[in-house]
Amino acid sequence: MSSLQALCSGLPLRPLPKNRGRQAGVPHAPVRTPGLSPAEKQLALRNALRYFPPDVQNVLAPEFAQELQLYGHIYMYRFCPDIEMRAYPVEQYPCRTKAAAAIMHMIMNNLDPAVAQFWLTMFYLSKMTEEQTLVMYSGHPLGLFPSSRSAPRLVITNGMVIPNYSSRMEYEKLFALGVTMYGQMTAGSYCYIGPQGIVHGTVLTVLNAARRYLGIEDLAGKVFVTSGLGGMSGAQAKAAVIVGCIGVIAEVDKAALEKRHKQGWLMEVTDSLDQCIKRLREARKKKEVLSLGYHGNVVALWERLVHELDTTGECLVDLGSDQTSCHNPFNGGYYPVQLSFTEAQSLMASNPAAFKDLVQESLRRQVSAINRLAEENFFFWDYGNAFLLEAQRAGADVEKKDASRTEFRYPSYVQHIMGDIFSQGFGPFRWVCTSGDPQDLAVTDELATSVLEEAIADGVKASVKLQYMDNIRWIREAARHRLVVGSQARILYSDQKGRVAIAVAINQAIASGRIKAPVVLSRDHHDVSGTDSPFRETSNIYDGSAFCADMAVQNFVGDACRGATWVALHNGGGVGWGEVINGGFGLVLDGTPEAEERARLMLSWDVSNGVARRCWSGNRKAYEIICQTMQENSGLVVTLPHDVGDERVLQQALQL
Repeated sequence: MSSLQALCSGLPLRPLPKNRGRQAGVPHAPVRTPGLSPAEKQLALRNALRYFPPDVQNVLAPEFAQELQLYGHIYMYRFCPDIEMRAYPVEQYPCRTKAAAAIMHMIMNNLDPAVAQFWLTMFYLSKMTEEQTLVMYSGHPLGLFPSSRSAPRLVITNGMVIPNYSSRMEYEKLFALGVTMYGQMTAGSYCYIGPQGIVHGTVLTVLNAARRYLGIEDLAGKVFVTSGLGGMSGAQAKAAVIVGCIGVIAEVDKAALEKRHKQGWLMEVTDSLDQCIKRLREARKKKEVLSLGYHGNVVALWERLVHELDTTGECLVDLGSDQTSCHNPFNGGYYPVQLSFTEAQSLMASNPAAFKDLVQESLRRQVSAINRLAEENFFFWDYGNAFLLEAQRAGADVEKKDASRTEFRYPSYVQHIMGDIFSQGFGPFRWVCTSGDPQDLAVTDELATSVLEEAIADGVKASVKLQYMDNIRWIREAARHRLVVGSQARILYSDQKGRVAIAVAINQAIASGRIKAPVVLSRDHHDVSGTDSPFRETSNIYDGSAFCADMAVQNFVGDACRGATWVALHNGGGVGWGEVINGGFGLVLDGTPEAEERARLMLSWDVSNGVARRCWSGNRKAYEIICQTMQENSGLVVTLPHDVGDERVLQQALQL
């Protein structure tokens, strides 16, 4: 077993570690078919061997070539560390700076270690001083470069491909060559905290969907049908229980379903549609709280619900969505109903074109079933996974008459449910206690609750109070449901005032010794300012700028200028490669006055950037928030947009 000291000592070369191959029992990416030419295969090998001196290349080259042939990418499995990959207490990392140790803590909580770049990154961090910055090019540690103490200690870019070449086909080749990587969201910026984040987001989404579509606060007896029980989508089962409804979640991968059942997030499982419908009816009648996993294809479930409606006149579902990885539908993100799970995996590798045809047929069938149910008192939304976009590309009936390019027959959850929340500056703010001590997390929970309660007591608008109350409830439920996986982390939705106040309270608690070690602040990229994504985060921006990425890029630069410990900018994540630009940050609180000042400056910008952009696009709630913020902070000066006073002005001008 390696030690942290060994892990930070650079690549193990003399002797080379034993090649144990691809580890069984661990989820792996689907086999890729990048279609490289012989020359491109040589280039991929050359790129991988750049990390190693000539005297070991003759050993490594054949096994790297085999990985490329078998999996479509060189993963360097020989260099997978045998240390237990988890977030160790921050003081155990052999570093010169607290910031570097905090970054290591975050990396080991979420990063796949099965690459040589991981060893080099840990080595650089162990040597880094307060006057150096580590630069990461799509997973490649370029090196340590001189910088100032106020500069970020780490700058990450992922998937920054020239726009004309940012296609799925080009991605497969560039990834196989080892020169780029899919950006993802928080995992790509070393800020993934496990499924807690998406549990929280799903809780708020379902709560607010019930308010908007059903006009209710109490979801007892209401049925939410969806799909996916993977690393992110698996949160849906726990969220259904927290909000108190009946959640029915379909999953084709039995291993994923069983994992959630053993974890306790799925209360019951079945592979029988008859039993699924029977149990759904029982729970509905008794108004039970239930998370029921159906081992099978979600299309079969939707079509069975249509059958029940057509034969009994009873619509058994109230709310519905989809959390398959539909942003990557032809490489394992979506499985067609016509094939079993293993049959689909085989066809995906052997005949990608035939697999694509079946996926698109399956999408058309799924939409057809949803459309029939939507004729009743049933409401469906796109969960930002590109489901409706891919369904449209497949020829499914999802068009909306006289709509913009970002609008479909059904809304995205941003357009109808969460968009107004973003416009008020609320988004997924999070922190990680690097001590690894649950008691430190409990202290931060107490501090955050106090901050929100004090804000309510001081008087806030009704819409803001509702969000604060939802998040106070969330903090209590999160602790009760034991949602911590890996690092001691918490997430909640907060606005600019709340984020700054929570950060200051935590920093002061570190200074007084109440919290034992530094705390890393971060957020999901899926936030007020962090992401330009026309079919998700910015889908409710209607001035034509939804396809522009200025906000996310400005956020990345602005956070770096205002004191972030590290910043990241990505292509891909959520809705797919070439469909989104998103960014994130990490900010280490160490109890110093300098840390408090950085938090005040950076967190204020990190929220107000997105609110101002939404204000300028015509969102009235964002307009009100920006006006209020300018009154409170003379340093903020934003040009406010004017409405067109008389629509006839436009019509007459166009006639001329």
